[in-house]
Amino acid sequence: QAQLVESGGGLVQAGGSLRLSCAASGRTFSTYAMGWFRQAPGKEREFVAAINWSGASIYYADSVKGRFTISRDNAKNTVYLQMNSLNPEDTAVYYCAAAVYGVGSQDLNDYDYWGQGTQVTVSS
Repeated sequence: QAQLVESGGGLVQAGGSLRLSCAASGRTFSTYAMGWFRQAPGKEREFVAAINWSGASIYYADSVKGRFTISRDNAKNTVYLQMNSLNPEDTAVYYCAAAVYGVGSQDLNDYDYWGQGTQVTVSS
């Protein structure tokens, strides 16, 4: 099993930036595909970004492409989400997820482990 802990959320003004981190336990982290999802009040959880085990394959939702960057440091068992040019529509709880057999999926059902989420609030 794996445990994921997100951090780095907070309140930021529109146009600002935040960097989210997701720390994973276990030495097998380097074999997992990792993803970021978000959920706003009253809405379904939606895909944000994903990265395969090596970092060679990366995928973004159209809504964040060009503004967000996903990366990972397998030596630190950590995945990051750098968020730039934030706007109020980005306000949500952001979740980190791990897929044992995945290669970087947009489907939340392909993920096996989830973090508790971290709140991101963007003011206008």
